[in-house]
Amino acid sequence: DKVAVLVGTVTNDVRLLEVPALKICALRFTEQARARIVKAGGECLTFDQLALQAPKGSNCVLLRGPKNAREAVAHFGHNTSANNPHTHCNVKPYVRSKGRKFEKARGRRRS
Repeated sequence: DKVAVLVGTVTNDVRLLEVPALKICALRFTEQARARIVKAGGECLTFDQLALQAPKGSNCVLLRGPKNAREAVAHFGHNTSANNPHTHCNVKPYVRSKGRKFEKARGRRRS
């Protein structure tokens, strides 16, 4: 009854032993993923097919990847106050080189 909607590619996962009957809408499906979904009694939809089935998007579950998986997020500080000593702990610095002399000394480690 519900449709999983994913803006991306659905790929096969060999760790998933049995696939339930899923109704999935995505931009692309790999051949193995499509075969497994259809074999299990599921349905693979494109976005134009979804627009005809559910024009208002009812019974659609939108899926997205991890929001904080971007490399840029590693440079952001933590959600603590500015006075907290741990505000800048484990925050990746923007540096031109990763050598011994570049932002590795005082303020980055305990010693």
